[in-house]
Amino acid sequence: MFSGVASLALLTACAQTPTRGTGDLGVVVERAAGRVQIIDTTTRTTLATIDGLGDLSHASVVYSRDGRYAYVFGRDGGLTKVDILAQRIDRRVMQAGNSIGGAISQDGRVVAAQNYTPGGVKLFDSATLELLGDVRATPGPDGVASKVVGLADAPGGKFVASLFDTGEIWVIDASNPRAPKIEKFANVGKQPYDGLVTPDGRWYVAGLFGEDGLALLDLWHPERGVKRILDKYGKGEEKLPVYKMPHLRGWAIAAGYAFLPAVGRNEVLVVDTRDWKEVARVPVAGQPVFVIARPDARQVWVNFAFPDNGSVQVIDTETRTVVKTLEPGKAVLHLEFTPRGEAVWISARDDNKVIVYDTATFAPLATLAADSPSGIFFTVRAARIGF
Repeated sequence: MFSGVASLALLTACAQTPTRGTGDLGVVVERAAGRVQIIDTTTRTTLATIDGLGDLSHASVVYSRDGRYAYVFGRDGGLTKVDILAQRIDRRVMQAGNSIGGAISQDGRVVAAQNYTPGGVKLFDSATLELLGDVRATPGPDGVASKVVGLADAPGGKFVASLFDTGEIWVIDASNPRAPKIEKFANVGKQPYDGLVTPDGRWYVAGLFGEDGLALLDLWHPERGVKRILDKYGKGEEKLPVYKMPHLRGWAIAAGYAFLPAVGRNEVLVVDTRDWKEVARVPVAGQPVFVIARPDARQVWVNFAFPDNGSVQVIDTETRTVVKTLEPGKAVLHLEFTPRGEAVWISARDDNKVIVYDTATFAPLATLAADSPSGIFFTVRAARIGF
């Protein structure tokens, strides 16, 4: 039996920290300030701000299986585990000199960080952030280990990544993270810059920065090797200067088609995922950076590199035409849909704000102040492959 004092203490604690789920929570990265805001997508409010996360100029976030912990990968090599319910840093390690993101394993036990310096992938225990494995990348022409990009989780306790400097794709079996097994695919194309795993976990697609085309790997049948798709899609056309690398991550898969950014062109490429052949191109306002499908696949939203980075365009996936152009603010860096897609959150870095739009009417629903906001990451990612 509890004493009266113990009962009072328990009641006081409950009153101070109300019980709640994590399904409508997320974080907004404030890149210049080295902190994140914890936000509530139902009330469209900021719940807390967490400082001390280092250089977040290219930060990305993955979540624990229960959506309670956000793993924040900082550009300075910091890996921070943030408790979004307790609203505090749980653990933090400096694991590299230059890092641009990571992933979490299918079972949620292993967090993987992809690194530029030193090039490679490091594997951590998701509970303690203990280093479990260190996968070193192949040296590039300069003798330095290749930068690793496009890291994504895949079924079977695996991670897939691309090596920018050596033109490789690696499948890393981390089911035993202390002794990971690596399957390497060489000569996949020049300078793979990012990659995505399709929602069913079957296909890994790597974009190529050094040449027109993409590399495709069937994770069900890796023995078939890497296939080139959209080869020479810009043949005969002049490539524009590229001010910001496009991103493939974001599930630009909708209604059986992949909507992909063209490098150095003002186009979104449409590919039939049954045979991975091009079926259409959608002219857009600038060079696409993120091309992201609404959860119901009815729309694809696109933001752009400089000088067109104040605009966002909406593509109707049935007609494959732009149906709406929005001007959320200066330097739109990222957008994220709520779990069922009724709203989208958009960061406008240079206007220091995040704007929430109704995806049916395109009406603005809310504006939140944020210090140079960039990435927006909701806990729904915890239940998705490749996110």
